[in-house]
Amino acid sequence: MVVQTERDDATWYECETCGLLFDEQSDASEHEKRCDGSDPTYIQ
Repeated sequence: MVVQTERDDATWYECETCGLLFDEQSDASEHEKRCDGSDPTYIQ
């Protein structure tokens, strides 16, 4: 599930599985469909 959070006066969408933050809810939802809970292979 994607969680909306406020940080640095901006709205972010967080993947509950791995904690990765996105600025677009659609990006977060797409990511979450493929997220397996392991650390991301890229640096945000």
